[in-house]
Amino acid sequence: MSGSNPDPYEDKITGLEPGGGVPPGETPPGESSTAGPQGHGEGGPRKGTQFLWLAAIGVVVLMSLLFFIGYIVGFFD
Repeated sequence: MSGSNPDPYEDKITGLEPGGGVPPGETPPGESSTAGPQGHGEGGPRKGTQFLWLAAIGVVVLMSLLFFIGYIVGFFD
């Protein structure tokens, strides 16, 4: 059983050779043409900022845990 080609525009694609190959110069270069550093260096937050956030989250988790343990034990009746 033979069917028709499902891609009606296959013969109108530019740059393809009869076997489906691509001639030299039709594809973009493999790498960009820019060299060296571009723009400015990105400055991230200081090292102490990360520790501060982790400590704050840890304090909130610890206080919540102590509250629920106190509630279970009956300390907050």
